Amino acid sequence: MPLTSDLRGVVPIAPTPFHPDGRIDAVSLDRMTDFFGAAGVDGLTILGQLGEAGKLDHDEGLAVAKQVLGRTRLPVIVGVTAPGFAAMRALAREVMAMGAAGVMIAPPNTLRTDDQVVGYYRNAAEAIGPDVPFVLQDYPLTFSVQMTPGVIRRIVSENPSCVMLKHEDWPGLEKISTLRGFEADGSMRHISILVGNGGLFLDFETERGADGANTGYAFPEMLVDVVRLGRAGERDAAHDLFDAHLPYLRYEQQQGPLGLAVRKYVFQRRGIFSSDAQRKPSQALTPQAKAEIEYLLARLARTDARAKLSDSHGL
Repeated sequence: MPLTSDLRGVVPIAPTPFHPDGRIDAVSLDRMTDFFGAAGVDGLTILGQLGEAGKLDHDEGLAVAKQVLGRTRLPVIVGVTAPGFAAMRALAREVMAMGAAGVMIAPPNTLRTDDQVVGYYRNAAEAIGPDVPFVLQDYPLTFSVQMTPGVIRRIVSENPSCVMLKHEDWPGLEKISTLRGFEADGSMRHISILVGNGGLFLDFETERGADGANTGYAFPEMLVDVVRLGRAGERDAAHDLFDAHLPYLRYEQQQGPLGLAVRKYVFQRRGIFSSDAQRKPSQALTPQAKAEIEYLLARLARTDARAKLSDSHGL
């Protein structure tokens, strides 16, 4: 089914597994896809920035997409960000033909003015075709492109195929409130808003009107439960669960290849990946960093055990 503005829940950004020699690990890719499905997520995003899409060639990207799309019935969003519109169009058309639900487009870091940002997405939407639903990625911390709520409203208004915002501005709570205010006053149609940044502010972002999370995290089950509890009105339970994960989540959310190295290390610890390898250029974890991760995981396990004990005793 094509992606629509009604998407809600958790749509993780999937990392790409590699063998230590840099080859794509197809067995781990299947295992990861199955793991996400069992975690209760509502979709998947592949070939995103933390999927190391920029380190794959065109054929490798297509191979990853084909394998994931053939493995799951979940809606799959495919990152198609590219230096030029010809390459973006080619990848977008090919993955949609394979059964992708939609594509995600990030802005190039050369955009400086509001008109440049709006014009870029107008041209991108035209390049991939009006029949291809797309996700607008707003991540100024990495892409150095500032999108005000007014700019996002212009992009959404000009492009009916823009159905979702991946919101990663920081601080960004007020931006979510402003966008939902535009919907309430009728100046912008409804779009899905899923948040990134490793879920660092998910507990309050959903209260501001976000529909869920579109981010990477080594424990997607937590993201699923926080969104579910918040939707059910169990605010304290949602915050308690989120708070238990926050020390490790903060550590994993370190910027750049280090944060990805942490996530891949834990995926390997959880038996999802056979290796925590990244493609070069990459950053390996030091023994001290691994010891810190193990400390945080042990704390998280103890917190989880205490919570289960409390539940079993009705505390």
